[in-house]
Amino acid sequence: MHSGAGDDYRPDPRRWRALSVCLIGGFMALLDVSIVNVALPSIRSGLHATASDLQWILSGYALAFGILLVPAGRFGDMHGRRNAFVAAVALFTLSSAAAGLARTALWLVLARLVQGAAGGIMNPQISGLIQQLFRGAERGRAFGMLGAIVGISTAIGPLLGGLLIQAAGVEQGWRWVFYVNIPVGILAIIMAYRFIPGFCDSRRRRESFDPVGVLLLAVGVVLVLLPLIQEQSWPGRGKWLLLAAGLVVLAGFVTWERRYARTAAGTPMVDLSLFRRRSYALGTLLGLVYFAGFTAIFFIFTLYLQQGIGYTALQAGLATLPFALGSAVSAGAGGRVVTRVGRTLIAVGLGLVAFGLAGVELAVELVPGRADGWATALPLLVAGIGSGLVIAPNQTLTLAEVPVAGAGSASGVLQTGQRIGAAVGIAAIGAIFFAGLAASQGDYAAAFRHGLLLTIAFVLAALVVALIDVYAGRRAARDSATPVPATPH
Repeated sequence: MHSGAGDDYRPDPRRWRALSVCLIGGFMALLDVSIVNVALPSIRSGLHATASDLQWILSGYALAFGILLVPAGRFGDMHGRRNAFVAAVALFTLSSAAAGLARTALWLVLARLVQGAAGGIMNPQISGLIQQLFRGAERGRAFGMLGAIVGISTAIGPLLGGLLIQAAGVEQGWRWVFYVNIPVGILAIIMAYRFIPGFCDSRRRRESFDPVGVLLLAVGVVLVLLPLIQEQSWPGRGKWLLLAAGLVVLAGFVTWERRYARTAAGTPMVDLSLFRRRSYALGTLLGLVYFAGFTAIFFIFTLYLQQGIGYTALQAGLATLPFALGSAVSAGAGGRVVTRVGRTLIAVGLGLVAFGLAGVELAVELVPGRADGWATALPLLVAGIGSGLVIAPNQTLTLAEVPVAGAGSASGVLQTGQRIGAAVGIAAIGAIFFAGLAASQGDYAAAFRHGLLLTIAFVLAALVVALIDVYAGRRAARDSATPVPATPH
């Protein structure tokens, strides 16, 4: 495993405090992916928002987030990750204030677009800083803590949103979903300047930013994500032409990056040679497939609980808490052992997720009605424990052999894959959920179980990828241990 020993690494005494600042920022950005879900009824009544407005309040954030991950990672690699991180947190804090002050639905949509852009700038800096500040087992622990934040923020968002709305009232409670970011953001900025080192490689400042590559990637990601995110809002099949066009543009991006790398113009935005490394290629694929299932769990579960069996926003949030707790505990433990156990740990985690979700499927079938929040608690805890052994360890192993100088852009590619996977999952699983709802004439439990089956299928597909990597790794280890026969004279 790449240890980073060859890049003059000196442990920074502030590295753990710097990590705590990064985790605060990461929690804030990722929380806003899920916390808004339970606030939508409050926003609808408070701003008289249409269904299209509500869709864009959710999808605009995800779209802007996904577009900027790779170019923002490249910018941080070139100009310093602390500066990019602080700018992103400042922008996120200001746009959160603007969102909370919104007087119209359009105002809120625009504020969410800026929020998403800020989150997209922030996230690759966090992974890049972990690569820069930590090595070996310490890096695994740091990514384990980041993985815990990913799991907690995704699962606890509905609970926190429900608590805020319960405390502040249905009409104005949604505003506090955004206002809560303001003091957290200010604290993160102050701590960032104190604890995060401002290292920047002056040689990389002179590189071209690869503007053609940035444009091609941005257009390609938008064309791929838009029809997936808007799957329920845009009727007809014509929207899928955008997806096909996006894949063509992304193929053009790959061609351009290869050509750019062969010229003397500079370093391409994405080092495509990384995909020749098995750990990076399979880890990126695994992240894409797993996030297709992982993110959609909470999308259909909260719909089922709130609209199907009449849970309040707070009750629905509490029902997802076991997953968050399981993920938080296991992510930290997984981070400590991942460098020793390797990809086998991820395969075990995926098996637990699939087993836990199958338990949720069974619980909803056997214990229908309002008791489902209790019936699904134990299987969701098991699934959460498994998830904690997947997200952070996969990020650790996927980025293990990436040179520190390109860690931001490499992390941006990995997270872009996760965003695309999440959009694919929500579109596909959401389509099955709503089709099942229509076919069963409003039976939310049946629709949820149908959607959950596809979720489990995505998790099992990720397990296949993990097992392929485990097998290939063991075969490579056997081949390297086999002595080469001497050539006879």
